[in-house]
Amino acid sequence: MYQINDNYQKLPGSYLFSTIGKKVNAYSAAHPEKRIIRLGIGDVTLPLAPAIIEALHGAVDEMGKAETFRGYAPDLGYDFLRETIAENDYRARGCDIGADEIFVSDGAKCDSGNIQEIFSLDNRIAVCDPVYPVYVDSNVMAGRTGDYDSAREVWSNVIYMPCTADNDFVPELPKETPDLIYLCFPNNPTGAAVNRSQLQEWVDYALKVGAVILYDAAYEAYITEPDVPHSIYECQGAKSCAIELHSFSKNAGFTGLRLGFTVIPKELKCGDVSLHSMWARRHGTKYNGAPYIVQRAGEAVYSEAGKAQLEEQIAYYQKNADYIFNGLKKAGYRVSGGVNSPYVWMKVPEGMTSWEFFDCLLEKVNVVGTPGSGFGPSGEGYFRLTAFGSYENTVEAVDRIKTL
Repeated sequence: MYQINDNYQKLPGSYLFSTIGKKVNAYSAAHPEKRIIRLGIGDVTLPLAPAIIEALHGAVDEMGKAETFRGYAPDLGYDFLRETIAENDYRARGCDIGADEIFVSDGAKCDSGNIQEIFSLDNRIAVCDPVYPVYVDSNVMAGRTGDYDSAREVWSNVIYMPCTADNDFVPELPKETPDLIYLCFPNNPTGAAVNRSQLQEWVDYALKVGAVILYDAAYEAYITEPDVPHSIYECQGAKSCAIELHSFSKNAGFTGLRLGFTVIPKELKCGDVSLHSMWARRHGTKYNGAPYIVQRAGEAVYSEAGKAQLEEQIAYYQKNADYIFNGLKKAGYRVSGGVNSPYVWMKVPEGMTSWEFFDCLLEKVNVVGTPGSGFGPSGEGYFRLTAFGSYENTVEAVDRIKTL
């Protein structure tokens, strides 16, 4: 008789945002007259920029003509997009990353879950706490995390690096030695960012202990402070110890189009084995490439018109983040994030758990956020609000919260 992957049975409950969706849908069905404002899931709301729409139309027209029709995309990505990414995201910032070190995909979420496949199950992971759930859950599915302690809400074989108010939500170097280190800056969910010297310390540490940093840069477009790096490859030695993941979702609104990329430098090796070659083999075997029309849309992100239009969209979301941060702070809440990030991390009222505050907001003022405990044990007592709603809804949501 067939057997299942028992590691899936170890996962506690459903995926965080699925649980939120079920709760909100149930409340909405019971109270259809209520207008719910959703500042929970980090989905963008502004339409695609005109330059991107123009590129999509042009690519669709090409697909309708025999002489310009495209079939299977190159599994690692079209050269026109990879070269554009290398020039704009790396060379322009002084990072020596080649186009052939960039792997185009359908998003950073998939890559952050899939990347662990090229590493041994004996590797031990270290994660920020709180953390984006995919990092941990995908390793649970693989069988790398050990046993779950439901009382403490931790996995026995995971090294947790607490990110709390005491350390400004920036993790300290772990006392135990990890093999794989997941870092996300600007951070989801806390909105915290690190400066160059702080990130260099992580690179130096990884080189010293022989670890690989899996660096999620999905929110780099929201960086406003000059000393905050946009890429880990701005740090010396990072090409020998770091893999970087990027998304087009938050900077260009591609949550519905799906496009991202992962960078694996050729210098990154385990002994004589190239991780670049391993990922290329995995990518080519399990992935047929992002659609041509979507990759042409991705190219338009870097056009002069695209850059200008997306700068306006990002400024719009940053204005929302600023309103949430300052509005809640004036109301007496303890808040952080929002400066280099589209997320604001707030302390829930004393005596309430994160989920109790979620229920309170939903039921009393019809506002949806994300309970911090869903991101890990150190997230308990906190709450994440996203700046990806409309400005009008953002203002109304904050004003509603102020009435509590």
